Amino acid sequence: MYKITLISPTKRMLRIAVLTFVLLCSNNIALGIQEDDGAAIDNFIARQAKRERGEEYQEARKVLAGDLTHDGEPETVVLYTIEGQGGSNLYLQYLAVFVRRNGKLAPLTHLEVGGKSVRSVELTAVGSNSILLDTLNYGPKDASCCPSVKGTTRYVLSGGTLHEQKRRKSTR
Repeated sequence: MYKITLISPTKRMLRIAVLTFVLLCSNNIALGIQEDDGAAIDNFIARQAKRERGEEYQEARKVLAGDLTHDGEPETVVLYTIEGQGGSNLYLQYLAVFVRRNGKLAPLTHLEVGGKSVRSVELTAVGSNSILLDTLNYGPKDASCCPSVKGTTRYVLSGGTLHEQKRRKSTR
C-alpha cells in the first residue's frame, strides 16, 4: 500500500529553492573545472609556442577525453598546431595527454605527430585505451600544402609516453 504525504506550499517552495541552489552550484563548480582545464591547456601550448617562436593555430585545436591508463579515470587528449616558427610558413601538429593531479589538469606527455611536408592528422576518437587519428600522407606528386593519401593511425600511452601503433593507408 502506498502512503501519500501532502507537502505544504511553503515546504514545496523551500525544496524547489534548495534543489535549484544545489543544481546551480554544481554547474558553477563544473564550469570552474572546465575553465581551469582550458587555462592549463592554453598555458601549456603557449609555453611551447613561445619556445618554438611560433603561434598556435587555435581553430585547429581539438580536445577529447578517454581512459588511456586503465585506471577508470579519463585523460584529456589535445591535438594542436603551432605555426610560423621563426617567421617561416612551417606548421607542426602535436598530440598532448593531460592527467588530473590533485583535482587539476596537468600535462603528462606530448609528441609531434604531423606537420607540413610530413603528414596531416585529425583526432577522431579516444577510447579502448588508444588515440585514433585520420591521416593524410603525401603522395609522390602532392604539393607541400596538400597531402592526399588517406590513412589512419593509433597511439597508445605506455609508461607516460605516446607510441604509434600502426599506420595504414586507406583504399577509399
